[in-house]
Amino acid sequence: MQGFPVYLQLGFEHILDVAGIDHILFLVALCASYRFEQWRSLTVLVTAFTLGHSVTLALAATGTLTIPSSIIEFLIPTTILATAIHNVVSKPSERTNFEMRKNYAMALFFGFIHGMGFSNFFRALLMGDSSIFVPLLGFNIGIEFGQLIIVGGIVGIAYGVMRYLKVQHREWNLFISGGAAGLAIYLMFQAKFW
Repeated sequence: MQGFPVYLQLGFEHILDVAGIDHILFLVALCASYRFEQWRSLTVLVTAFTLGHSVTLALAATGTLTIPSSIIEFLIPTTILATAIHNVVSKPSERTNFEMRKNYAMALFFGFIHGMGFSNFFRALLMGDSSIFVPLLGFNIGIEFGQLIIVGGIVGIAYGVMRYLKVQHREWNLFISGGAAGLAIYLMFQAKFW
């Protein structure tokens, strides 16, 4: 059995790998409608996403849940498109506690889908480990750290663009969400689900 630090590093490297651009693109879309000052809410949102994919990853790793990869390859960009559309139609000024709970539930649900995307890689890592608890914990914490670094970078860039280039938050949100939506549609058509 490989140790916790190995799985921690593998999860961290996996989320930062540009080959997994769909997960990074989801995080970009998720961050687009948030301001720098809302970093706490955004951190909770990303953690809800991690909890979602942790549950699905555990179910997939144990063989309890199996969904064909062609369907997952289609659903992951669908979550990106849905998040981008949500960013454009929702009003940040209306972020009540109820609205934020809806956002957390959406991130959790989308995390379930993204967890299936991680599952094949994670299953290959296990190779005979009798217990999945330590590998799953390490891998997910590594992914969470990687996601928080990505989110920090996105929020930092957004802050710089809005503060120094004087771009309005609404325009930033529309630009990033529109770009994410376009790439998501492209990825949906590239999926073998069709």
